[in-house]
Amino acid sequence: MYIRTICYFFAILVCSGLSTANRLPDDPPNVLLIFSDDLSTRIGPYLAQEGHTPHLDALAARGVQFQRAYCQFPLCGPSRASIMSGLYPETNGVLGNQHVEGSYRGSNPALADHPSLAGFFREQGYFTARVSKIFHMGVPGGIERGEAGDDDPDSWDFAVNIMGPETLSPGEIELLSPEHPHYGSSFARMKVPDTLQETQTDYLATSQAIAILESRAARTIPGATNKLKIKPAEPFLLAVGLVRPHVPFIAPDNCFDPYPDEDMKIPEASIDPDLPTAAYSNRNNRIWKMSEEQQRQSISGYLASVRFMDQQVGRLVAALERLDLDENTIVVFVSDHGFLLGEHDSWQKVNLWEGTIRVPLIIADPRYPEQHGKTAGGIAELIDLYPTLAELCGLEDHLPDRLQGVPQAPVIHSGVAMDSTRLAYTITNRGRYASIRQGQYHYIRWGEEAEDGNEALFHLGNDPEEHLNLATSAAHSEILARMRSLLKEKQGER
Repeated sequence: MYIRTICYFFAILVCSGLSTANRLPDDPPNVLLIFSDDLSTRIGPYLAQEGHTPHLDALAARGVQFQRAYCQFPLCGPSRASIMSGLYPETNGVLGNQHVEGSYRGSNPALADHPSLAGFFREQGYFTARVSKIFHMGVPGGIERGEAGDDDPDSWDFAVNIMGPETLSPGEIELLSPEHPHYGSSFARMKVPDTLQETQTDYLATSQAIAILESRAARTIPGATNKLKIKPAEPFLLAVGLVRPHVPFIAPDNCFDPYPDEDMKIPEASIDPDLPTAAYSNRNNRIWKMSEEQQRQSISGYLASVRFMDQQVGRLVAALERLDLDENTIVVFVSDHGFLLGEHDSWQKVNLWEGTIRVPLIIADPRYPEQHGKTAGGIAELIDLYPTLAELCGLEDHLPDRLQGVPQAPVIHSGVAMDSTRLAYTITNRGRYASIRQGQYHYIRWGEEAEDGNEALFHLGNDPEEHLNLATSAAHSEILARMRSLLKEKQGER
């Protein structure tokens, strides 16, 4: 009798522990998290350009578009680790694209028990799945071999690595950067016949994601549970990584058609001789040495790749609607960082210009139709995504203490304006270069201390292309001092 009583109370304790592991509120929403790779704000919703990205336009119309969202490191590996951990790069220890098993867990053993965004949802009782690149993955490189890259296995109940053909696709690869032939960081493009678009990495990833959605939807069909002998549906978090427009620019012919080479415009280069060489480390003549024709071809390839990626977003959203999942699924679209196409005579990423650190972020929550089509003008950081999704799904009481982002859920469901004093903090070069965005000002420092000639201050309201450096202006000395102080304070928190 005594033993039976002990076992009874032990069972109660175990069951109590299990119940706290699944802390789901009533009717929790699903989450579809879509990553694009190397995507700047050169998309329809941000440019008011019709026809370029119609599916992202439609998604923005059914959600909230963040006008000033910033990554924490303009490079795939550190940015994705930051987003998924909810921590700044200096905190999680991922400061490059090095391959570390377990991503930030491998870089910082102190975070071994810190769940990723998806891992947190899994702990709360969500079914979590990954398709293709969410944490860092070699594109090209590992993806042709179906590798998992720097994935965090504890994040997922189910994970799929897409074995995409990339430069092995049928067609002719055009190397556009003659002095930089490495396809993972060069400029190259390939036009694939429309009849073979289904062979492409992002098309394959989207098809697999749709199959997962169909599997989850089948669990909600009346009577299906007993017939198929599967348990009732848990809510799901499905993360889908689309690798375009990451180089090489590979897309079907129909995506290239709207962007003929001769119509592509190369931005006017503006070089400030008072800024350090580090500010222009990605200059064309320094690395890629593209001719003007090759620069136009690169811009065409980038836009074609964006268009192909947009088509896959359309397929995913259409699948939600077809499967009657759209009314209870939050859709998030985000890029890991921006991308330059000749601005400041600079190309690609890993620098701190506005076009590299600012990213598109759209959150569409079907439960708040009164906010659909709205824009959020305040500053947001991508580390905000972790606590924001948790709060939208009613899980905010269980968040890890370490998170450094700020939940933006009130912006989504009530249109509450974000804090006007909020700043965005971004680093590169392993933290030796840093950027602060606050209000209309952008402060960049290329060095660990402020010195003559290694810092810049721009007023983006008056100078959106960042041509006029105000750091040497006596009229802006107080603002410069404040931005220096904010940067020092932010660095001290990491």
